[in-house]
Amino acid sequence: MKRVALIHDWLTGMRGGEKVLEVLADLFPNADIFTLVHVPGQVSPTIERHRIITSPLQHIPQIKRFYRHLLPLMPWAIEHLDFSGYDLLISTSHCVAKGAVAPAGVPHWCYNHTPMRYIWDQYDQYFAPGRASWPVRAIMSAVRPYLQRWDIRTLPRVTNFLANSENVRARIQRLYHRDAQVVYPPVDFDFYAADALLTPEEKSDFYLVVSALAPYKRIDLALDACLRMKKRLVVIGEGQESRTLRHKGGTQVEFLGWRSGVELRDYFRHARALLFPGEEDFGIVPLEAMAAGCPVLALGRGGALETVIEGQTGYFFPETTVDSLCEAMQRLEKSPLDSVRIRERAARFSRAHCENAFRALFVEYKNEMS
Repeated sequence: MKRVALIHDWLTGMRGGEKVLEVLADLFPNADIFTLVHVPGQVSPTIERHRIITSPLQHIPQIKRFYRHLLPLMPWAIEHLDFSGYDLLISTSHCVAKGAVAPAGVPHWCYNHTPMRYIWDQYDQYFAPGRASWPVRAIMSAVRPYLQRWDIRTLPRVTNFLANSENVRARIQRLYHRDAQVVYPPVDFDFYAADALLTPEEKSDFYLVVSALAPYKRIDLALDACLRMKKRLVVIGEGQESRTLRHKGGTQVEFLGWRSGVELRDYFRHARALLFPGEEDFGIVPLEAMAAGCPVLALGRGGALETVIEGQTGYFFPETTVDSLCEAMQRLEKSPLDSVRIRERAARFSRAHCENAFRALFVEYKNEMS
């Protein structure tokens, strides 16, 4: 039997990256999972049933509260994971998992969600004045060159790159000068499409945001646009901008925190539209919304260009401005979209498509796959 190691940056919640890991965990039921930090109970049972091996960072008291602030230590931590005796490494990486050190002759496939956005092209979204405190900005200014050098220096450790979108494939080519094969992340289409579709007339009169409340997500645009147009906004998610956004929102904006899958599906089903104002590497949330028949108003950049179809499943707005988003909202109000066509588009990104792509790539390990 060949031994497979799955490597993930951290296991602290179930978002898009963890859903890719979940597919791999299902495909390789005997694989061990290596990660920097694991918070038990925060990822799916499919992942939790595997043997999970953590880095030295796990032993720091209260690590789950501030692990993101230990970015300068993460290269050291990932390099201290021991993969002796494994025959295949598969990392799912948006941070340092791609830097795992495989034994000599052992292939390392890296499913790259993005080269580290916070040290490359989205640095200012995280660390510009007003986005981070001056001590954090000073520290990051000092360590950014080191992290960039490490990121480039560890490229030879990856045998093959996979990308979660054409958008990320182009970024890998630009920053790493490596090619990648695209495997789109899985959307749980069957779950989100379980309920009957509603017509535009049957939907409720609110717009929806489902997102981590992080600076680069630009949730502030969605909030400001709804306030200007006097539209109700429901926000599902939490993050470092929660306090600022809640203070700004007023009575028109309802913050619900994270919600269960069944509740989320119901909000998708009844929302007038999902607002998706940030530039994402890919973006699973728009496809989950579309599976429930919910149109998407998205910034016309990044991964949304590969999933949303203008005038059929949603509308794009070209600029990261309140005016631009308001214009897209007005277009939707004037020209509602067909829920049947919206759902049909989401079906093309189902979990089965992702699973079949992985099976084809790792066919030589078929005896280890479920």
